Amino acid sequence: QVQLVESGGGLVQPGGSLRLSCAASAFTLDGYAIGWFRQAPEKEREGVSCISSSDGSTYYADSVKGRFTISRDNAKNTVYLQMNSLKPEDTGVYYCVADQRTPTVQHMCVLVDGDYWGQGTQVTVSS
Repeated sequence: QVQLVESGGGLVQPGGSLRLSCAASAFTLDGYAIGWFRQAPEKEREGVSCISSSDGSTYYADSVKGRFTISRDNAKNTVYLQMNSLKPEDTGVYYCVADQRTPTVQHMCVLVDGDYWGQGTQVTVSS
């Protein structure tokens, strides 16, 4: 059964850092574009960052540019999201999503869509 499992969420103070991980089981992430999407209370779901399957190109939402970094380690079948200088508005449930059909990572993140979704991990930024 195809499965994506996120980890690394938690409670952090403003200005702090977290690293989210997304591990795949029953399939290899190589060949899939991967996105991190978030759902904040009473807000629309947002494509935070996406990374391509081929050339490593990336996309970041304006709200996280310069603070978040997405990366992938195909040997470990894992994708990461390093989040620095966290703000209260970064609070939400973060989902890892895999997709084979998207033409570009920007397309995937802007449409907030993908083939396979993880169950999500909660990130809370609060003092």
